[in-house]
Amino acid sequence: MNNLFKTCNPLKSILLIAIILFAASQSNGQQIKPSNSGYIPVDGIKVYYEVYGEGKPIILLHGAFMTINLNWGQLIPELSKTRKVIAIELQGHGHTQFSDRKLSHVTLASDVEGVMDYLKIDSADVAGYSFGGAVAYQFAIQSPKRLRKLVIISATYKSSGWLPEINNAFKTMKPDLFANSPMKAAYDAVAPDKTKWTKFLEQMIAFAGIPYDLGDSNILKISAPVLIIAGDNDGMDKIELIKTYQLLGGGVTADLGQMPKSQLAIVPSQGHVSLMMQTKTIASYLDDFLK
Repeated sequence: MNNLFKTCNPLKSILLIAIILFAASQSNGQQIKPSNSGYIPVDGIKVYYEVYGEGKPIILLHGAFMTINLNWGQLIPELSKTRKVIAIELQGHGHTQFSDRKLSHVTLASDVEGVMDYLKIDSADVAGYSFGGAVAYQFAIQSPKRLRKLVIISATYKSSGWLPEINNAFKTMKPDLFANSPMKAAYDAVAPDKTKWTKFLEQMIAFAGIPYDLGDSNILKISAPVLIIAGDNDGMDKIELIKTYQLLGGGVTADLGQMPKSQLAIVPSQGHVSLMMQTKTIASYLDDFLK
């Protein structure tokens, strides 16, 4: 297996790991059905959502090319024991149909607010993984009054937050890379129009190839408590991650002052994909941070 990974580019390695880990998680995980689900009309598209459990609301935003179940299938049963979990599938992902509408972090974050409006949710905690984490950062920037607490899992608000090899891999990504991947299988299982798969990939790949920066000054203004969770080897530049934490008020000597309201958790021996498989660890962090 190690030799196989050495012959692949970073994204192929991630997909290979994803096949192994997500297949194991889907076969061993506890599956529960949503108490409510459906489509919400927002800005010219219909956004798919699922609701689980009861209590204070938390909104989950998945990673690129993923579905609710593929990303959050293991964590939802834990969170929904004490919370109202609202999971959303972003434009073109899963049940949410492909659209030619131009992708942007602003637009996707506005979709999240549209879902909240439809479900009559004034404010909520928001958790995002990878691509969904960048959308969650944008939501915190443009809709601060709708946010209680923010959880960012293996995500950054700017391209330079990734290591150079990840950014280089984005530039060489092609649709055929995803053939026979768990992302393709998950899409085929729920997509309203499977023929849009290639167009969806092309749209997302083009978006991934555009450098982005939501702005240090905007992150500095986030007033809600933020929990950042990262794997120690997840492709993120940890120097930049520390700078992000400092913008959020962290990285201080709490023994000589006040403990910051935001938190940073680095999970050892974890990559970008394997981090999401640490269900008990992530659930424990979220439980301590959100309560």
